[in-house]
Amino acid sequence: MRVEQLQAEYDISVEWRGVEIHPEIPPEGLQLSPEMLARFGGMSDALREEARQAGLPLVVPPKISKSRRALEVAEYAREQGQHKAFHKLMFRRFYGEGRDLYDWETLRATAVDVGLDPDEMQAVVEARQYKMVIARNQQEIFGMGATGAPLFVFDEKVAVVGLRPYAAFQEVMEYLAQEDES
Repeated sequence: MRVEQLQAEYDISVEWRGVEIHPEIPPEGLQLSPEMLARFGGMSDALREEARQAGLPLVVPPKISKSRRALEVAEYAREQGQHKAFHKLMFRRFYGEGRDLYDWETLRATAVDVGLDPDEMQAVVEARQYKMVIARNQQEIFGMGATGAPLFVFDEKVAVVGLRPYAAFQEVMEYLAQEDES
């Protein structure tokens, strides 16, 4: 992924923060209309190439999933020292396989695959132990003007929204380096 490439090239630290971009989506998700399926299915060749270069297979999911539950599982994984592995695998399961982010079967299988206890994970998420963490993240990120995902915030100064060419991230890093020098 591009983030890992940036970390290696610029020796930066990365903190993933879970944000539910569309909290209005119901638990069962939103079925995509034929028009929306055609729109997503007709993604530009440039976008598909960017995804390929980033090692990210893209599939059009049959519906838009509610993400809150997966975000809370990610916080549980963070506490268990498995956030990076969980995040990476869940990202692939959604974007590469079209799996439902709210589905317990998907979340439990992903937890097991990264070495987490699925029963403990489900219990703490059902108890909404991480509700306030996600709420704080949302308040902070939406306060920065976030409008979509993925959102990359650099040094709490520069935000990049969406899948972008690696060169766009390099430009941000160069800009921040110049700013630090002045």
